[in-house]
Formats: sequence, C-alpha cells, structure tokens
Amino acid sequence: MAANPSDPQPARQKPARPQTRPRTGARVAAVQALFQSEQAEESGETVIDQFTRHRLGAVPDAGGFEDGRVPDAHVPLFASIVRAAVRDQDQIDALIAASLPADWPFDRLDPVLRALLRAGAAELRMENGPPIRVVINEYLDVAHGFFTGDEPRMVNGMLDALARRARPAEFGAAAGEPVS
Repeated sequence: MAANPSDPQPARQKPARPQTRPRTGARVAAVQALFQSEQAEESGETVIDQFTRHRLGAVPDAGGFEDGRVPDAHVPLFASIVRAAVRDQDQIDALIAASLPADWPFDRLDPVLRALLRAGAAELRMENGPPIRVVINEYLDVAHGFFTGDEPRMVNGMLDALARRARPAEFGAAAGEPVS
C-alpha cells in the first residue's frame, strides 16, 4: 500500500544515543589514575577519590574524553582495578619485567604503557574476573586510544604472556591448547 502524500509525516525520533561501554571507560580511567598515582606520587585511594569526584560520571557541560573525563565509567570496576594494581604492584611489576625482552629494562617502559600493563595485569589476576580474551581485547582497545605506533602490538603480546602466568588453566582451555 503506497503512502498518501497528503498524510502527515511520521514524527521524527531523536537519534539514539551512541552505545557506551562503561567497563571500557573504567579501564581507561584506571590507566589514567595509575599514571597519575605514579607521576604525582599519590596513593591509590587518593587518586580513586579524585577521579570519582572530578573525572568520572556524567556532569552537564563538563566535557568528555577529550577533556580528561570518563563520563560513562563503571566506577566499582575502576576502583577495583586501581586498588588491585596498587596493592599488588611489586608482584605485577615483577611479572611485567619478566615478560620484557632481556635488553628492555622495566624502567624504560613509557609511563602510560606501564600504567596500562599494570591495570591489565591486575585485572588478569582478579578472582572471578572476566575471561582473559575479554581483558586482552579491552586493553588492546585502550592501547589504541593512547598510542598510534607499535605499542598496541606490544600490549597484546605482553598481556598474552601475563595471562598465561596469571591464569594458565583458563588460557589453555580458552585456546583449546593443553596446559603445560
């Protein structure tokens, strides 16, 4: 049945709001917070408090990622990642250092890359955390947001190596490989 040209036009709907990814936002914020914690020598709890009050959540006219805000971050996940990374930093740093090439010292890592690897490793070590493939893919997406060079490939390889150490049984089962 053809539409009658004299019929009124259907009401236009507002465009759908773009899909947000609160858990990805939490991971981005965790990387930023861990970077800030290291650079400003502030405790994890101080940075969590600052981010929760000033950088997370939707605030009208406050801007978004380009202004350093993460409006749709899942705050409990953000806080959990930052706390785990700070609490277990010595063990996480040792795991990261052990996964680096012998001629690449830990201190040579870019500070943002170091924060990203710490956050990813902390999440990989969490009991009942998301599947390792989810963690790796999420932090690979985050790496692409911060870096345009080879760093995302490095993040992929490093988190893969860290996942094999942190959750060997799950990694073997997820990849269909026997666990050695």
